[in-house]
Amino acid sequence: MSSSTTTDSAELQNLIQRFQNYNKPHLLPHFPAKSSAVLVCLYQEQREDKDELRVILTKRSSTLSSHPGEVALPGGKRDEEDSDDIATALREAREEIGLDPSLVTIISVLEPFVNKKGMSVVPVIGFLLDKKAFRPIPNPAEVEEIFDVPLEMFLKDKNRRAEKREYEGHKYLLQYFDYYSEDKEISFIIWALTAGILIRVASIVYQRLPEFQERKPRFWNQPN
Repeated sequence: MSSSTTTDSAELQNLIQRFQNYNKPHLLPHFPAKSSAVLVCLYQEQREDKDELRVILTKRSSTLSSHPGEVALPGGKRDEEDSDDIATALREAREEIGLDPSLVTIISVLEPFVNKKGMSVVPVIGFLLDKKAFRPIPNPAEVEEIFDVPLEMFLKDKNRRAEKREYEGHKYLLQYFDYYSEDKEISFIIWALTAGILIRVASIVYQRLPEFQERKPRFWNQPN
């Protein structure tokens, strides 16, 4: 086994332990019938002389009727043949970015977030042991770009901004993270529910709160 594979395996075990130690908050028992799942696919890579956890994201096609051109995690609505949220997330990742499910080790399934349209979105956490084995193939009908970002950036105030919003009398903050991909030479904006999910994942992985106040939307059905 190569040293890089050994390092990745050790990181996988650390991640599994952190998610096992995570106490899921007590949430309201009712969730919408409409359900979807997203894959938070993490991998480890050496950047600037240090090992860094990164997460795979997409930029949605500008021709889509829902959230065109926005940054998202691979995922989508549950199909009847999907056995569970893990099956949904892996199927969607294969369809959208060509990610072979056999390359992904599932670590955890987090509590659902609920979007403004009333759909529950379940984050499925996976780890890619061999990043080089993944050959990204964007589905042009759904995805314009496939890129990756450092997970830890979602805990930092740098390159972050927030916008005050109100919904049904409840004031909240909408978080935005600006990221310039040197590989793609493109700037991306990661915001809204995708940013919220990644803040939660980063908080669990790095075992600390973000440097900023979140003030989540109440309709997410997530504790503040």
